[in-house]
Amino acid sequence: MQAWLIWLAVAAGLGFVELAAMTLDFALLAVAALSAAGVAALGLGIGFQFLTFFVVAVLLALLVRPVARRHLRNTPMIRSGTARLVGRTAVTLTVVGRDSGRVKLEGEEWTARPYEDGLVIPEGTTVDVFAIEGATALVHPRDAMISWETPWQS
Repeated sequence: MQAWLIWLAVAAGLGFVELAAMTLDFALLAVAALSAAGVAALGLGIGFQFLTFFVVAVLLALLVRPVARRHLRNTPMIRSGTARLVGRTAVTLTVVGRDSGRVKLEGEEWTARPYEDGLVIPEGTTVDVFAIEGATALVHPRDAMISWETPWQS
């Protein structure tokens, strides 16, 4: 039997083991076996075939495996409850200052205050929700036209 067919069978076997194990390790070894099959198909000796298998397996383990594992572990979080409101757009229903304010957020009225201390946001301003604290939305205007409270206005 030709060596490249043996390496191909080894790659297929490792692929089936990967389907059962789902660890990514056997898939990387299957790719290394396919590389060795390519070297065997070129007519190079068994030493080159094993060297290719070993080098490719080590490179894949060092370079591909950490990146793939990181992506498999860091699945995007599904935000629910008030966390899903962060980043949404709202419209101020009243003047929003440090002590009071109301916004319309996803069809509901919310109490609001500016995300930055001292900021006063006029009624009717489109704002972004930066955070939710309890039942209060911390908002910041989208426009650059904002006013700041001065110490003598307090």
